[in-house]
Amino acid sequence: MRVCLDASPAVYGRAGIGRYVQELIAALVALDEDLECTIFYNRAREGRDTAPHLEPPLDSLPRLTTALGDKPWRLSVLLAHLLRRRQDRLFAGVDLFHATDHVLPRLTGVRTVFTLHDLTFLLYPEAHSLANRWYLTLMMPRFLRAAGAVVAVSECTRRDAVRLYGLEEARVRVIYPGVGPEFRPAHPGEVATVRRRYGLPERLILYVGTIEPRKNLPTLLRAYSALRQRGCEHRLVIVGREGWRSRGFWETLKELGLGGEVLTPGYVPDADLPALYSAAEALVFPSLYEGFGLPVLEAMACGVPVVCSAASSLPEVAGEAALLVSPADVGGLAAAIERLLDDPALRARLRAEGLARARRFTWEAAARATLEVYAELGG
Repeated sequence: MRVCLDASPAVYGRAGIGRYVQELIAALVALDEDLECTIFYNRAREGRDTAPHLEPPLDSLPRLTTALGDKPWRLSVLLAHLLRRRQDRLFAGVDLFHATDHVLPRLTGVRTVFTLHDLTFLLYPEAHSLANRWYLTLMMPRFLRAAGAVVAVSECTRRDAVRLYGLEEARVRVIYPGVGPEFRPAHPGEVATVRRRYGLPERLILYVGTIEPRKNLPTLLRAYSALRQRGCEHRLVIVGREGWRSRGFWETLKELGLGGEVLTPGYVPDADLPALYSAAEALVFPSLYEGFGLPVLEAMACGVPVVCSAASSLPEVAGEAALLVSPADVGGLAAAIERLLDDPALRARLRAEGLARARRFTWEAAARATLEVYAELGG
């Protein structure tokens, strides 16, 4: 079978979805030598000078591209669906197209799989730009109807799709993302190198993810401020790019007077993440909504105890291997972090349970389940 996957999120380093695409393609290629795998990507987003960056094995795979930038490409897909125009010519020779980035070209002679990461544009519209919200509100039902198969990254996402769009449950297959073997407790030397590279303190609380409203970081800042007032000596380190509407985070940081207490090193390359996780005494992930929540799983795989919100898919990912807190409860979040930092036995238990739970999520398993979906569509 000749399969083409949309690799745009991986090629342009788009956080969690980019990791999903990169790791899934690598696992598919490693698992099935007979799979003829091609990647597709559009030109970089307008206003950015980002050149395509293809990590192995993407750099060695056949590729299809379009000269259209992000917005023109999405607009061309919208018009193709509304005007009922085929886009098969761009994917000549392809048997199956796997849409990984919430964009499904209108293909009539090519079978299609659509990965649904989340429906936050409906559930948390304030966390999206007006243009993105408008586009997905108009197009998501069309994409879901047109897809030959829909893959959801969690049961939570599947339930949302069934509830909000009336999809038949049998049409939506849950395939969990995985965590790669590089995410493991790092050697002390590796941790020391990363500490020096980013100027990290010896005792730190960590957050990893985009800085945007959905991640609920003002609540984390308020909880951390309460801990500092109670004598907590740990520093808070917030790692990740600035995303949509990040101003609220910086305003809260200034309001609480935490500018000198919170470190914000920005984007950290994937290669440094295992040692970065391993340097922390706790990962705190208070997100309002996640389709899956890879940082929780990655931290567990590195032996780091986790405090995360009891919302959306996060209890599904963390199970009983993390402390779960309501994302709106500042006091509860502060208490959970304090309890974890003050209780060595609890940290040891969560570390052991987290390591065991992370082993249940592998990219090989995700690739096997995805190949089964391809085979079912291919007859």
